[in-house]
Amino acid sequence: MSLMKHTINRRKFLGLFGCSCCSIILPSCATVPITERRQLSIIPETTINRQAAAAYEQFKSKAKLITKGSQLKEVIDIGKKIETSVTAFFSNRGEKDPTRTFGWDYVLVDNDKIVNAWCMPGGKIAVYTGLLKVTKNINALSIVMGHEIAHAVARHSVERASQAMTVNLGTQVADIFLGGAINRTRSTVGQNTGLDIFQLGIMNPFGRKQETEADYLGLIFSSLAGYDIRESVNLWKRMAEKNKGKEPPMFLSTHPSSKKRIENLNKWITEVMIKYPPISA
Repeated sequence: MSLMKHTINRRKFLGLFGCSCCSIILPSCATVPITERRQLSIIPETTINRQAAAAYEQFKSKAKLITKGSQLKEVIDIGKKIETSVTAFFSNRGEKDPTRTFGWDYVLVDNDKIVNAWCMPGGKIAVYTGLLKVTKNINALSIVMGHEIAHAVARHSVERASQAMTVNLGTQVADIFLGGAINRTRSTVGQNTGLDIFQLGIMNPFGRKQETEADYLGLIFSSLAGYDIRESVNLWKRMAEKNKGKEPPMFLSTHPSSKKRIENLNKWITEVMIKYPPISA
């Protein structure tokens, strides 16, 4: 009798939990601009942007920044062209500009060992001098900056945070009714392999989807700003050469391989050049 009662209570709880989750998640879907992919958006973008702005200021206070010169000017010029072109594109289409609340800023970090660039939510962009040794020209640099800006425009940080929240909540609830089996399995696999099965099975593939979307949107933004997006293929060939023997297996990576990126870019370039020509901002 007590077992039956416990089962009924469990079912009631799961039913109530399912209803409450649906009430949170269903109205919390957003759409990525241009690609129109549906995405989960539980956490307000304003919250993420505010946190990012604070982290960005802290980063700037500690990083070694280049404050003048031709390299910094290139970074700022490319960023401004993409910034104004994206705004003009959505304005011309009569659509809401996804960057309307951004507080754009651009910095060049003096570090030749790091081949990287990033864009925090809200349009806070950093480029490392090590990247410039691989990009070599403004067209290639615009591809990288367009890609990073695309992450912010597509609200990928909001999506990742929302996804992590639902995964963690769902796992915790399920584990209650499985007697901790999920966490025991996760811990055992982690101890034996050094890998997190949830990271590999859920978050990494999710990350690759976002990276591919940012590649596509970044190509569009670069084209709208008037840069030669055909240089994207040469850029990733140089990236592949630099990373030769260093790229992790695909199932361990949050990014597509250089080879896959080049294949995608070759498929997209002609379409993007025709559909998204340079725009007068």
